[in-house]
Amino acid sequence: MRGDWHHIDFTVSDVEAARPVYELFLTHMGYRETRRTENGPTEWSLGEGLFPSVGIRPATEDNRSVPHNRYAPGLHHAAWRAEDRADIDALHAKLVEAGVTILDPPDHYYGDNYYAVFFADPDGLKLEYVWTPQPGEGS
Repeated sequence: MRGDWHHIDFTVSDVEAARPVYELFLTHMGYRETRRTENGPTEWSLGEGLFPSVGIRPATEDNRSVPHNRYAPGLHHAAWRAEDRADIDALHAKLVEAGVTILDPPDHYYGDNYYAVFFADPDGLKLEYVWTPQPGEGS
């Protein structure tokens, strides 16, 4: 569909440290790894050759020590849609078990029809898993 997103790549300071967080989150949603290079880009998609895809790429040597600031120009955060509230709770349990930094635990944010968990990758990039009702679905 025109205007639908195709892929997104996140730059990380340490691919090996970031990969487990992205892998846990993305495979929870049904993505699977479709590309991996040692200490280099890794990509997950919803199937071979299918998009959208999500990738992580190593930062250049000069930029590896620059901390992420979501209030500086660039990406503030990325959010993916969950199937329902239970899906968010299940991911939250996996994130906690894996020791991932939870920024805001599962709860209603911005009203009763917005249920989300917010967490961070090892570089501090804010990631979100959210459920909102589809039109006509109610709360």
